[in-house]
Order: sequence, then C-alpha cells, then structure tokens
Amino acid sequence: MGIINATPDSFFASSRKTTVKDVLKSAEKMILEGADIIDLGAYSSRPGADFVDEKTELDRILEPLQELRKEFPNTLISLDTFRSEVAKQGIHLGADIINDIGAFDLDKKMIDIIAETGIAYIIMHGASNLKKMHKTALNEDLFRDICYFFSNKINQLKEKGITEIIIDPGFGFGKTIEQNHQIINQLEMLEILNLPILVGISRKSMIYKKLGINSDESLNGTTILNTIAIQRGASILRVHDVKEAKQIIDLLS
Repeated sequence: MGIINATPDSFFASSRKTTVKDVLKSAEKMILEGADIIDLGAYSSRPGADFVDEKTELDRILEPLQELRKEFPNTLISLDTFRSEVAKQGIHLGADIINDIGAFDLDKKMIDIIAETGIAYIIMHGASNLKKMHKTALNEDLFRDICYFFSNKINQLKEKGITEIIIDPGFGFGKTIEQNHQIINQLEMLEILNLPILVGISRKSMIYKKLGINSDESLNGTTILNTIAIQRGASILRVHDVKEAKQIIDLLS
C-alpha cells in the first residue's frame, strides 16, 4: 500500500502531493514499483497537525480520487478518512477501501456507510479522540487491550453485516516507542483475530527517534521493521517507499 497525502503538512514531506498532477505522477511511480493499493488521504494525523474541517478535506480529496480512479482502473484505492461524509462521496467516486484511523469512534455514522456499501474497511487502534490520540497511556497488558478493542469493534461490524475487515495496530498512536517495538516483535499474537493485519510504520518516530536520526534518513530502519512485520504475520505494508517494500515481499515469498 503506497501512501499519498493530498495535504501540505504530513510528517514526511516527500509524501505531500497538493496538485492532481502530483498525485497521479506519484501513483504511477508506486504502481510501476509494485503497489497493489494506493492510500489517499487529505487529513494529516501527525502530532501537532492542524485541524482540517470537512469541507477542506473534501476539496482536497475528491478531484484527485476521481482522477486516480480514471487513470488506474485496475488498482485498488484506499481512502484514508475518519469522516462518514468524505467516505460516502469517496465511495461514489470509486474508492475500494475506507481506511479509518478512528475505527468509527470519531464519526459514529461511519459504520452505517460501510454497512450500506459493503466496502472493505480498515480499523485502527488508538485514535478514538483527535486531541488525545498521540498521548501515551502505559498499559500493563498492551496486547490484551488491543485484542479487546478489536474484538469489540469486530463484533459491532459483523452485527451490521460487515465482513471485509482489516486491522491496524496503530503504530505511533497512544503508544510509547517501546510499546511500538513490542507490537512489532509480537505481531503474531494478533493472528488470533483471524483477520488481515496492516502495518504502518513507514519512517515514523519509533524508528528515527530510537536511532537518533530524522524521517528522511529512516528508510533502512523502515525496511528492517517491515521485514520483521511480514515474518510475523502482516498482510499489508503501508509505506512511502514501495520499491523497497515490494522487494521484502518478493524475497520472503
């Protein structure tokens, strides 16, 4: 899954694509390098990012999404949003997946949109409150809490008839650097949920802060941890650097 941010303030500057032309050019490169999914978002969830209202998010996302669908009809498009109205309009324009960091906590109407459309749905652990999503909570049993969260969410989704579910442990959301690494090293424990696992660690602070570098220097660390993630059960790698991620998958397959 290749990341494209239609926003001026995502944490990794190279992922920011603020024109339709830039979005299409970036998507083409990622697809040629082996991306199966393009993940398009217009709301930065990095620490300290500015609040973006719904109209601004829609203005940023709809035209690029429409053009992506037109130019790359055979590529899966994931729409990264926690807002039900953005999801609804995005699905109408051809999105295949909704990637919701809020797992329908940030917008309670989201679950109904997913149920009505039958679209594939990614739920993430750790961002149920926009103001607190980067505040860390030291849990004694991290995996118990994560599994309980997902089990509860999955039950609610299945009650609505939603079965195409992907889980994301939420690296960097409400977790310390040590907890993020604990999740990677014990990722196979989430296989008990019997659902595809998405791992999104690309160039995040769990890498560059631990190594004393910056996000621009974090590709090697990203590749190392993505390799561990695949070996421990990840089904999808959400990345800024598709070529390197595809090489991991090819070498381990």
